[in-house]
Amino acid sequence: MPDGVLNINKPEGMTSFAVVAGLRKILKVKKIGHGGTLDPQAIGVLPVCLGKATKIVPFLMDNIKEYRATLHLGIATDTQDATGKVLQKTENVFVSREQISSALDAFVGDIEQIPPMFSALRYKGKRLYELARAGVEVERKPRKVKIYRLISQKFVYPYLSFDVSCSRGTYIRTLCADIGRKLGVGGHMASLQRLRVGELTIEEAIPYDTVNSENASKVLTHQLYSMDRMLKALPIVKVTAEAEQKVYHGAPLLADEAVHYPDDFRKGDLFRGHNLQNHLLGIFEALIDSEMICPLNGGSFCFKSKRLLATK
Repeated sequence: MPDGVLNINKPEGMTSFAVVAGLRKILKVKKIGHGGTLDPQAIGVLPVCLGKATKIVPFLMDNIKEYRATLHLGIATDTQDATGKVLQKTENVFVSREQISSALDAFVGDIEQIPPMFSALRYKGKRLYELARAGVEVERKPRKVKIYRLISQKFVYPYLSFDVSCSRGTYIRTLCADIGRKLGVGGHMASLQRLRVGELTIEEAIPYDTVNSENASKVLTHQLYSMDRMLKALPIVKVTAEAEQKVYHGAPLLADEAVHYPDDFRKGDLFRGHNLQNHLLGIFEALIDSEMICPLNGGSFCFKSKRLLATK
């Protein structure tokens, strides 16, 4: 079974689960999953992990994501997108470009979002969207997210298109609704395209409809991203041959069993663990701060394997 990640361009109208189910059948693989759900109406980059790469799904979710969204100003809906019931309609809206620029600037940086009722989050064992469909609304606690970049692309009233780079857990639907509220006219997300997830870009994404049984082998050979490449944002810790054997058994590693590691790190930081041949062993975690490593305690436990990705 191949191990790696496919960059699939999800089409409109399909759930992320349906894309994965279709690829499982076409590619004839058993272990497969996606690295970040897109709503059925959304399109764009969907990381699909195969084989051992399913183990890195939680780490792919931490990658910075980029989107292009279209906000329909003047109409607020209960789902915060075009599929919902209209809650508010503002007629004869005038919004200047200066107001738009000021509103977008207000959402850059660390912000708090209240998750939408129409989401997959759980409340007392039930999905929020299940409660919402039953007409029940519950209190949701604000969640901290980060907006790295928010740039207006096109404004032709009532539609405002913008690009956004954001952290894990950001609801673009909610961002659209909040921007509309900030402008005093309300709004909802009319469309959404994911442009990037870490290393994966929309320019290199494979259209889902082009993957079939005839070209499956070619796709897996030439368009599969390695786990090492997908994790390249993590710095490298390289270990000795003896330490490599300890990694396979889950044993913690001493500082002097690593032949290379970053100069500065903190307890809990993550790394790509490499052997002497620069092959990926797994994802390592720091057990201590870098300042604690010195000749007097070089034999202290420093790293451990958090996720084993190699086979002995």
